Amino acid sequence: MRMRKKKNLVPRMERCAAVHVEDGFSMGGRWRELMDGAAALHVELGCGKGRFTVETAREHPDTLFIAVERVADALVVAMERAVAADLRNVFFVVGDAAALPQMFAPGEVDRIYINFCDPWPPKRQAKRRLTHRNFLKLYRQVLKEGGEIHFKTDNAPLFAFSLEEFPQAGFALREVTDDLHAGGPQGVMTDYEAKFYAEGVPIHRCVAVMEPWTPPEEAPAPGSPGDAQEQDS
Repeated sequence: MRMRKKKNLVPRMERCAAVHVEDGFSMGGRWRELMDGAAALHVELGCGKGRFTVETAREHPDTLFIAVERVADALVVAMERAVAADLRNVFFVVGDAAALPQMFAPGEVDRIYINFCDPWPPKRQAKRRLTHRNFLKLYRQVLKEGGEIHFKTDNAPLFAFSLEEFPQAGFALREVTDDLHAGGPQGVMTDYEAKFYAEGVPIHRCVAVMEPWTPPEEAPAPGSPGDAQEQDS
C-alpha cells in the first residue's frame, strides 16, 4: 500500500498504545493474554486503514483479532478507528506475512484473513503473492488443524492462481465464488471493496481449510549428492 507520510505519526501511534503491540516477536504463544476468554484468534494480513478489521471485530466481540500491517502510516489510521470504537478485542502490529512463524506459535491461529493483497502480475513475481504456496506453507505453521484462510480479491487472474495454489499446500476449498456481492452486499467490506462494489467490479472470494498434508518430496538438484547416488545405482 502506498500512502503519504502521516504528520505527527509517532505521537498519533503513542495515543493508540492501548491497541498497539510494539513487539510481535515476543508474543508467540501469548497472544490470548491480551484478551481473557477469547473464543478464537483471527489474524488479518495487510489491514490497511482498518475498516474491515474494526467492523469485523465489533461484530465478533468474543474473538481476538490481530491485524498485521507493513505500513505504519496505514496502521495508525486503523488503530485510531479501533480506539474511537472503544474496541477491546483487536490489536495491531507492524509486521510482514513472511514473519508469521516468528510471531505466532504452532497452532495458535484459528483463521487468517487476506483481503485484496497485491496481485504482483508478472510471472517472475509470483512468489511474492500472499497466496503462493511458499506463503501457504508458512501459514500452516501457525494455523491449527482445520484452521481457515478467508481470501478476497478483485483480481481474477490472482484468484485463479490462488485456487490452484491452495490445494498444492494442503488446503481444501470452500465457498468459492467469482461474484460475492451478486445478490447484494455480503459481509463486512474493506475500503477498497466498497469502492469496487460501487463501481460494479465483481469480488472473488473463497475459504481455504487446512487439512492433514505431507509435502511432496523435492527432486534433488542436478549434480547434488542424491542425484549422484541415483545415477550410480
